[in-house]
Amino acid sequence: MAKPISPFSLNSPGFYGLNTSDSPVDLSPNFALEATNLVIDKSGRLAVRKGWRTANTSNVDLGSSYIECIGELIQNDGTATTLAAGNGCLFKLSAGALVKLTYGGGGAAPTISVNNWQFVQLNGHALFFQRGYDPLIYDPATSTTTFRRVSEHASYAGTLPQCNTAVSAYGRIWAADTTTDKNTIAFSDLLLPYKYTGGSAGTLNLIGIWPSGGDEIVAMAAHNNFLFIFGKWQILIYSGADDPATMVLSDSIVGVGCIARDSIQTTGEDVWFLSDAGLLSLRRTIQEKSAPFRPISKNIHEALRDAVSVETAANIKSGYSAINNFYLLTLPTTQVTYCFDIRSPLEDGSARVTVWRGVTAKAFYETFSRQFYLGKPGYIGEYFGYTDNSAQYRFVYLTAWVDFGNPTQQSILKKILIDIIGGRNQTLVYKWGFDFNSGTYSQSVAIPSTAAATAEYNVSEYNVDEYNAQLGVNRLSVNSGGAGRVVQVGIEGQVVGYAISIQRIDIYTKDGKI
Repeated sequence: MAKPISPFSLNSPGFYGLNTSDSPVDLSPNFALEATNLVIDKSGRLAVRKGWRTANTSNVDLGSSYIECIGELIQNDGTATTLAAGNGCLFKLSAGALVKLTYGGGGAAPTISVNNWQFVQLNGHALFFQRGYDPLIYDPATSTTTFRRVSEHASYAGTLPQCNTAVSAYGRIWAADTTTDKNTIAFSDLLLPYKYTGGSAGTLNLIGIWPSGGDEIVAMAAHNNFLFIFGKWQILIYSGADDPATMVLSDSIVGVGCIARDSIQTTGEDVWFLSDAGLLSLRRTIQEKSAPFRPISKNIHEALRDAVSVETAANIKSGYSAINNFYLLTLPTTQVTYCFDIRSPLEDGSARVTVWRGVTAKAFYETFSRQFYLGKPGYIGEYFGYTDNSAQYRFVYLTAWVDFGNPTQQSILKKILIDIIGGRNQTLVYKWGFDFNSGTYSQSVAIPSTAAATAEYNVSEYNVDEYNAQLGVNRLSVNSGGAGRVVQVGIEGQVVGYAISIQRIDIYTKDGKI
C-alpha cells in the first residue's frame, strides 16, 4: 500500500530571526540559519529590507567620499536642519542639496583630515566632537552658512578640551576623552553649550571612582535622569544628573564596558551598547541590580564576536529607528550590518536579528520627521523603496533543519509550497537539502507580472506605494525530490522594486526507510 503524504507547516517562518550560535540539530524551526537582507515586519514575518535613495544631489566638495556623521538640529522655534560631515567638510542638507558650511571664525580655519565626529545639540546649537580637534559649533542665530570653533563663540567661557565623546542631557553638554585625559568630564552651564566655567558648569574627575581599578571613558549616554559613563571594562551610573551639584554615583558595573563609542543608542526605554561580550542592554540591570544584562545578540554571539575582532572600534557605527523598529550595527571591514528587531524580545531576552549585505553605511540618523538617513559615498541616503539607489539586491532565507519528529526516519520530500506576499514579475529560487548539506537541490519559480494586486486583508496598509497594490498572496509551489533524516528548505531572489514577505511554508513529505 502506498504511504501517505504528510504536510508540515511553518507559519511566519523564521520569525525568531537568525541563530548561528545554537546547535542546528536541536534548533527550533522558528529560527533561520540564514536571513540576509531581511527584517522582521510588524506582523512577525520575514520580509525584505527596504533599499535607499539619495537625499541630495552630488556635491563637488564631498565627491565620492562617505558621509560619516549625520545629525539634526532642532531650533527652539521648531526649525529642523540636517547636518553632516565628510571629506573634511561640514554640510547642511537644504532643498535636496548638500551645502558646504564655510569657516566663520576669527582665526585660521581648522584642517580636518578625519571625519569621526560625534554630533550633539543643545538650545538651538549644534556641536561636533572628535579626538584631536577643537569642538565645532553651528549656531544659526549667528550664521546659517558658517561654522566655527566653540572657543570662537562670542560668549565662550572656560576651557572645552578636544574631546572625543559628548552627550547632550539634562540641559547641558557633557564631554570627555581627550588624547591625554581619559577620566575627566567637562559639563557646560545650564542651556549654554559654550560656557564651561561659572554658573553651574564644572568638571567631574573619575580617578578613584572606578570600582575595579583604573579605566578610561569611552562613551556616555543619558536616560531617565541617569548619566551612564561607559569605560572599557566598567560602567558608572550617576543619578540626579539634572543637577551636577547633587548628583550621586548610584551604581557601578564591573567586568563589562563599551568597546565602540558609536554603538550606543537609546532605544525608547532602554540603552543598547556593544561590549566584548556582545550587544547588551542596560534596562534590566537598572531595574534589578542583581540581574544579568539582557543579551541582545545571544543568537549570533560567535559570528558577531569574530566580525568585531577584525574591526577598528572607531569605525563601528549604529543606528536606531523608532519608525522601523530596528537597531542597526554596521561593521565596515566585513561589510556586514546586523539588524536587531526592537519589539518584543525572545524568551531569553535576546532580540530577533537578521543580516544586511551590500548596504554598508558609515553613519545613521533618524530625523524628527522619521526619515532614516544613511551615510553613503557622495550622498546622504534615505531608507526608502526596494532598490539600493536603483540597483537590485538579493535576499536569502534558509530554515533550520527539521526532522518531522522522528530523527531515525528518512523523509522523502514531495512538494514545497510557499505563500509569498508582494513581489511581481520576478523569479525566485527554492532550495532544499538533506542531512546538513544545504542547497543540494534548487528550482526556480516565477511570480507573474499579473500577481494579485489586492492589498493584504483587502486593506491598503498605510496607503503608501511600497504597501499599496503589492500585497497579494501568491502560493508558489515546486515539485521537489530527494530524501534524508533532516531537511532544510529556503528561498532567495533579487529584490527588484517590490516588497516581499514570507507568510507560510508547507512541506509535503512521505516516510522513507528507517
